[in-house]
Amino acid sequence: MAIALVLVLVVVGSVLFHFLSPWWWTPIASNWDYIDNTIIITFWITGVVFAAVVLFMAYCVFRFRHREGNQAAYEPENKRLEWWLTIVTAIGVTAMLVPGLFVWNQFVSVPSDATVVEVVGQQWQWSFRLPGKDGKLGTSDTRNVSPENPLGVNASDANGQDDVVVEAADLHLPVGKPVKMLLRSIDVLHDFYVPEFRAKMDMIPGSVTYFWFTPTKTGTFQVLCAELCGQGHPLMNGVVMVDTQENYLAWLGEQQTFAQLSASQQVGSAE
Repeated sequence: MAIALVLVLVVVGSVLFHFLSPWWWTPIASNWDYIDNTIIITFWITGVVFAAVVLFMAYCVFRFRHREGNQAAYEPENKRLEWWLTIVTAIGVTAMLVPGLFVWNQFVSVPSDATVVEVVGQQWQWSFRLPGKDGKLGTSDTRNVSPENPLGVNASDANGQDDVVVEAADLHLPVGKPVKMLLRSIDVLHDFYVPEFRAKMDMIPGSVTYFWFTPTKTGTFQVLCAELCGQGHPLMNGVVMVDTQENYLAWLGEQQTFAQLSASQQVGSAE
């Protein structure tokens, strides 16, 4: 009886903790409420299964407790029960997977009008590159990375000369406009993650990964690295500021292009 009661209390306590818990997601600030909804569906399915299994265990412990003179019946197979378990399990797994497939399709289908922003991760800071007036990002190569060219932009690519380079500083984005984040690492595995945006992706050396989102609220949001990347991993923080269009354009006008940075470095070297 005591064990059965403990199992029931585990279920009741788990349900109460879920609904009364002070810990929950940060307020969402992007279009990815689909991800929240998918997780909630998973919570409901796994929660119902957890409660049903544990309560059934409690029932079995109490109903089939040891009694003098009782003998257990040996039943090696029960095809009816096996079919029921197979069907119910298949339905539950499908209900968890199918919404995720739809969300993933949206997650990788970037709108045609999305602005491109490159995120460069390195131990242990974030840098960014935005297209200049031509609207195109120049090519880059890790072999070009140097103190004078920290993002490895190809100096011979004309499209990269007007690219806006933001090294180890805050990134600004306009509110209400989709943005495609191109993710690149120049040393080890990193993961660009802003909790309020509900979107993240691993950054793999030698590859360019991506995701997209639309900021829906102005404000200042913390960037985290969600991949263990070395001793300074806990310190690899950054800031994304979502501005009104007017404030965003004002910030953009204050940034330097790759050509301007290269010219100033050449002048400094000559001096």
